[in-house]
Amino acid sequence: MKRAFLAAALAGSLAGCGTRAPDALLPVSAQAVGATRVPILVATTRKALPGEPGLLFGGERSHHVSYRRIDVSIPPAHRVGEVEWPDSSPGDPARHFVTLRSDPLNDAGLHSSVREMVRRSGQRRVLVFVHGYNNQFDDAVFRFAQIKHDSRAPGVAVLFTWPSRGRLLAYPYDRESATYSRTALERLLTELSAEPAITDIDVLAHSMGNWVTLEALRQQAIRKGRVPAKIRNVMLAAPDIDLDVARTQVQDLGPNRPKITLFVAQDDRALAFSRLFWGSNVQLGAIDPEVEPYRSSLAKANITAVDLTRMRSGDPLHHATFAESPEVVRSIGARLVAGQTVGQDESLGEGIGLVVGGAARSLGAAATAAVSVPAAVVDPASRRNLEETFRAIVPGAHDPREDVATD
Repeated sequence: MKRAFLAAALAGSLAGCGTRAPDALLPVSAQAVGATRVPILVATTRKALPGEPGLLFGGERSHHVSYRRIDVSIPPAHRVGEVEWPDSSPGDPARHFVTLRSDPLNDAGLHSSVREMVRRSGQRRVLVFVHGYNNQFDDAVFRFAQIKHDSRAPGVAVLFTWPSRGRLLAYPYDRESATYSRTALERLLTELSAEPAITDIDVLAHSMGNWVTLEALRQQAIRKGRVPAKIRNVMLAAPDIDLDVARTQVQDLGPNRPKITLFVAQDDRALAFSRLFWGSNVQLGAIDPEVEPYRSSLAKANITAVDLTRMRSGDPLHHATFAESPEVVRSIGARLVAGQTVGQDESLGEGIGLVVGGAARSLGAAATAAVSVPAAVVDPASRRNLEETFRAIVPGAHDPREDVATD
C-alpha cells in the first residue's frame, strides 16, 4: 500500500509537464542564428528501433553495444538548467532543442570521432555521462546536451545510455537493465582510457546510473588491479544505491581510485520512493554528510560531499538538482575548466566537514539556500579562494563571504 501511495504521489509530481514531440531526434535542416551546436558521442546497450529515426532506440536490451554521433542544437534564448523540448515536429531551432545530425558509428568510427573532436576542440579530455532511472533515449541525449552546454565542461562529450523503459513503475526492470549494462560501460571506459588522444576522463552519473558506474569501475579495479589512471573525477549525483552496498563498491576500487564527489539531498523524493520500494535503510544520495557516522566515513574514504538539500531547481522531485540548478551545473563546469577535481578547494584542510563546508556554502549562498554548515570551518585563505571561484562562476553576484562572520 505504501509503495502504491508513494508511486502515485511521484506521478502527481510529474503531472502537468508539457507535451513534447515523440520524434525529437529526427534531424532538422534549419539552424537558428545564435544557437549552439553540442556534438555528443553515444554508446548504448538499448535495442535499436529500425524505421524510427526520431526515436532511434527504445527501452529493451540489446545483445551488443551500438555507437552513434548526435549533434544537438541549443536555442539562443535557452535558460540554464532547462531543456526546451519541441512540442511538435519538427522543432523550432530558435526556441527548442533540436537534432542537427544523427549518424551511426562502428567501433573504429567511435575512436576516429573522438580523435577528430579532440583535434577540433583542442581539449584532450572526455566527459562521460551515465543517466538514471526512468529515462528514454531522447531524455538522456537532450539532458546531457543541456549539462554539457550549461556547465561549459571541457572536452569530448560521451553519453552511455542503458535500457531504461522511461516509465515510473518500471523500476525493477530498470534496475536489472542497469546491472545488465555494467560490463559494457566498463569496456567503454577501458577503451577511452587506452585512446592516446585522451589524457583525462571525468565521469558524471545520476540516480541509478551511479549503480552502473560504480559497478563498472569496480570491475575494472578487480580485473586490472586498479581503475585506469586517466579517470580523474567521478561525480555521483543523487546516487540510488543502498549505503552499505556503495561502501563495499568504493572499497573495492582500491587505494588508487579517482577523486569522488557526492551530490546529496535529504529532500529527494525519488530516492524516498526507492528506499521504500527496496526496503533499504539508507540511500547514499539522501544522507546528511554533516552528521555521524556519515561525516567520518566520507572523510576516511576521501569523498567530497555537497549537500543540495533545499536548493531551488525546476525538478519537483528534487532528484535532478545537479543539472537543473544553474548554480550547481555551472559550478561543476567551472571546476573542470580549471582542471580541478570538483571538490577541490585551497586551504580547506583535510576533514570532510571542511570540504563540505566550502563547497556547500559557495553553492548554497548563490541560490540563497539554507545549508546547515558551520561558518567556522572556512578559514581566511579559503574565503579568498571561494570568492575568486564564486566570481568566476557568477560574475557580479552576491559574495558568499558576506554571509560568513569574519575573524
